[in-house]
Amino acid sequence: MPTEQLLNTTEAQKAAEKQEVKGYFETTGFDRWNRIYSESDDVNKVQRNIRIGHQKTVDNVLAWLKEQGNLAGRSFCDAGCGVGSLTLPLAELGAGSIAASDLSEAMVKEAERRANEAGVQKGQISFLASDLESLSGRYNTVVCLDVFIHYPQEPAEEMVRHLASMAEQHLIVSFAPYTPLLALLKGIGQLFPGPSKTTRAYTLKEAGIVKAAEEAGFVLKQRSLNQAPFYFSRLLAFEKA
Repeated sequence: MPTEQLLNTTEAQKAAEKQEVKGYFETTGFDRWNRIYSESDDVNKVQRNIRIGHQKTVDNVLAWLKEQGNLAGRSFCDAGCGVGSLTLPLAELGAGSIAASDLSEAMVKEAERRANEAGVQKGQISFLASDLESLSGRYNTVVCLDVFIHYPQEPAEEMVRHLASMAEQHLIVSFAPYTPLLALLKGIGQLFPGPSKTTRAYTLKEAGIVKAAEEAGFVLKQRSLNQAPFYFSRLLAFEKA
């Protein structure tokens, strides 16, 4: 197959997969994840454990940011904000401004509803329905949590470089880490169980993510592994070199 045709095929596959993810999170996926990222009791054991694991990741990020001092005056980009699990606590901590975006318009609307319900100051958060590739601007800190599960290795590394280009000082990302054990569990369906409960889920090699950030001028400062049954997330915090 000619190179140009191969590239066109790859781009078409990426576009199709993005639409699949978007469609999922606008319909059944929104209902499911909105419940998971809430205090609803209408969740099963797997979903409850995912909630616990994701909250550990959010708590880690907030703890790291608090170590840096007052957040007032700092600008944040919450790329892939979902229903606002990180955005809202950032606002409560006094973040100067937050650009919160998600591929799913339904997720963005729910995040905005929750912000209004919480009495977040008008203008503190700007909401946008957008894919990661279309994001732009400059922010003190760019955060992207549990979104790379929808990206294979090379596109994920490319996205790290893109997000790093928007970060003036800090870049924080999380992803499902590749290990032989997790690869085995994923292969037999025990890592992401149940038919039609999620879109494709990718595990990533940490070395590639770190290298991509380093190529963009960032150095790794902190890392952690947050896990609960059916949830595995490597969290990395980078700082501008």
